[in-house]
Amino acid sequence: MQATASISQSALAHNLSAVRQSCSGSKIVSMVKADAYGHHLTLVDPIIDESDLLAVSELSEAQKLREKTDKPILLLSGVYSQDELQSVLALDCHVVVHEKEQINLIAQTKQRIGVWIKIDTGMHRLGLLANEYHECIEAFKNNTLVEVECVMSHFACADEIDHPTNESQLNEFNQLTNDSVKRSMANSAAILSNKNALFDFVRPGIMLYGISPFGTDESNLKPVMELSAPILSIKTIQTGESVGYGATWTADKKTNIAIIGIGYGDGYPRHAKNGTPVCINGEICPLIGRVSMDLICVNIDSITAKVGDVVTLWGNEKLSAETVATWSDTIGYELVTGVSSRVSFNKAL
Repeated sequence: MQATASISQSALAHNLSAVRQSCSGSKIVSMVKADAYGHHLTLVDPIIDESDLLAVSELSEAQKLREKTDKPILLLSGVYSQDELQSVLALDCHVVVHEKEQINLIAQTKQRIGVWIKIDTGMHRLGLLANEYHECIEAFKNNTLVEVECVMSHFACADEIDHPTNESQLNEFNQLTNDSVKRSMANSAAILSNKNALFDFVRPGIMLYGISPFGTDESNLKPVMELSAPILSIKTIQTGESVGYGATWTADKKTNIAIIGIGYGDGYPRHAKNGTPVCINGEICPLIGRVSMDLICVNIDSITAKVGDVVTLWGNEKLSAETVATWSDTIGYELVTGVSSRVSFNKAL
């Protein structure tokens, strides 16, 4: 018996529709990097079919995606060599220019290429500085083979709605750009919270997969991945007996426990605390003991269960990935992207 991740097609379609309703005047660039945030490119057809553009981080991801679709693909990392440039041209991708050295490389193209210029407005990660941005615009201005498709930037603190950096970044972006170019600023958090950041293109990521960028349940989103695993054994332990490595949980009374076939080798978070909820037969039960590579243990005193029953670890109406992430001192992004190849993935309605 194997852990399973079921990927809901109806939830994907619903979440993409929620983006369109929030941003009716914007085109949608859907993030499918990291194998569609761990959901597998082969299982996210509604996003691939219905988005305006698709975005990936690496050239290898673009190559895999191009095998599946003719939709425009945006390569977020851009290119760093002539070989990469030729590969991008062959794949007919748009590329982000975020580093000064990329400007001269792109300018040498012998074929038409669409570029997205990324400005650093305060995140101080990838992006051109203000003077470099103006140099970039000037370098491409008279090059008929280079089409500036969009100018973009990225929020550092959009998941903290009242953070002052959000306003300062947006102001910086507005000062550097104008309506003469198409623009893009909003990620999932900004789509949900900042209407002033909705320009020509929006770039939803985690919200497409039904997970809130704020770490809270969003009523207008539906979870896409339901991670489940079977009960492998049920036993009773006595008062004073411990469970799992390190004896981190000890029974204060006679307790019925279920041993479930999933662990950190499958992507279940090792740092999930005692009490982390799992869902068995529609009821919430607490994790007990340390998560091991292949197994977790759960207190089932309050329910009726048997060997073979399927346990939901996250992704149904009673248990969100955000909740499990909070109990594990992490974020929903890490949970879904961390599900391992040992888990069986399937497409669900």
